[in-house]
Amino acid sequence: MANNKSIFRTKSLEAMIGQTKGKGLKKVLGAFELTMLGIGAIIGTGIFVLTGVAAADYAGPGLMLSFIFCGITCAFVALCYAELAAMIPVAGSAYTFGYIGLGELWAWIIGWDLILEYVVAVAAVAVGWSGYIVMLLKSAGINIPDALSNAPGQKGGIVNLPAILILFVITLLLIKGVSESAKLNNILVIIKLAVVILFIVVGAGHIQPANWNPFLPYGVNGIFKGAAIIFFAYLGFDAVTTAAEEVKNPQRDLPIGILASLAVCTVLYIIVSGILTGMVPYKEFHNNAAPVAFALQRVGINWGSALVSVGAVCGISSVLLVMAFGATRILFSLSRDGLLPQVFAEIHPTFGTPVKSTILVGGMTMILSGFVQIGRLAEMTNIGTLAAFCVVCASLMVLRKQRPEVHRPFTCPAVPIVPTLGIIFCLYLIYSLPNFTKVVFVIWLLIGFVIYFGYGKSHSTMNFEEKSKANS
Repeated sequence: MANNKSIFRTKSLEAMIGQTKGKGLKKVLGAFELTMLGIGAIIGTGIFVLTGVAAADYAGPGLMLSFIFCGITCAFVALCYAELAAMIPVAGSAYTFGYIGLGELWAWIIGWDLILEYVVAVAAVAVGWSGYIVMLLKSAGINIPDALSNAPGQKGGIVNLPAILILFVITLLLIKGVSESAKLNNILVIIKLAVVILFIVVGAGHIQPANWNPFLPYGVNGIFKGAAIIFFAYLGFDAVTTAAEEVKNPQRDLPIGILASLAVCTVLYIIVSGILTGMVPYKEFHNNAAPVAFALQRVGINWGSALVSVGAVCGISSVLLVMAFGATRILFSLSRDGLLPQVFAEIHPTFGTPVKSTILVGGMTMILSGFVQIGRLAEMTNIGTLAAFCVVCASLMVLRKQRPEVHRPFTCPAVPIVPTLGIIFCLYLIYSLPNFTKVVFVIWLLIGFVIYFGYGKSHSTMNFEEKSKANS
């Protein structure tokens, strides 16, 4: 145990779980809801928006291999997540695991990174949602002017109003409560899975193998660059662990939710990317925010294109719901531990949700989605998540050594091989990201250090825990 002055002081497992008693969040979720939350966050932007960007500019038809590489990387990390989440059923995901395993500074860095990741990802997804809804309304004869559906500097845009409006609705839903949000998410997930399966069935008959040649137009390196860009499509299983504190039987249900959602989504991603690049030459997806609907339109299936757009709107709505939920829970955890002002950890007496955290996240995402272009937003995501995944894998190995006696309802196999491979794969994906992403990440980290040393370290609840121990 590090001393109370150290920036690497670790929180005890018992103290972390003790925090959830009394003032904890409502326990309303089961294994089915968790799996649906995971699928809700994973299937959406990856299939409906990012497949086109990654195929056209990075991987070509080799995008299938990019999804396989992402799936393998996530499998290593997800096994570590499953062990830690079942053992430490507390809101905050990688942040919480880092606090117990590696210490306060590492926990802060990861929590701070994840807030950036989730907020930027939500904003990027909202811009994708806006693209689909504008297309749907256009096919119904309703035209939203470019000035009101694009960020400044893009197609004469002033503000992306549909993106702001959907995030306003999502914020209200999250304030109301996780139980209501989970019910809506279940419905949205069933609709979008039906649409994805419809696309697979209809699109498979329109594959032209010639479109897969060349299979790797950007070389082997393109596979990894594509994987680095689409990686935030896999963020969903992290969002499952942010809900840990609201799960009725976390020891059993969290590993099921994490691993089941990842398995279902990886298989669907590989199949869809294969069919998509087989239907339409990969270059035609350049700068296309609605690639699945476009592919069906391109082969003359207009009814299918309209249906996919409806499914995409539902699908992307569920991503927004789950990702925004994840951001609020990480902010809540950081505040409850005193590293950010504790006002954001207050739970509403009626709704049982952290309303102030939710309003702050809602406001930040609305500003970003309304005024920043999707290309920049997509580039800014991923790096913090990949860094968080490295911390989760490292925390697992540290806790296996330091706390071997703690009951582990789920055990990650082949430790230390699995977590070590998880770290190596994640570091390689970080290396493959654009330089712009790395610069934003460093700036965000520096801001984080200023906040931690200027506020968090002196306000941390760890200070008061140590004092009360000394006085007793």
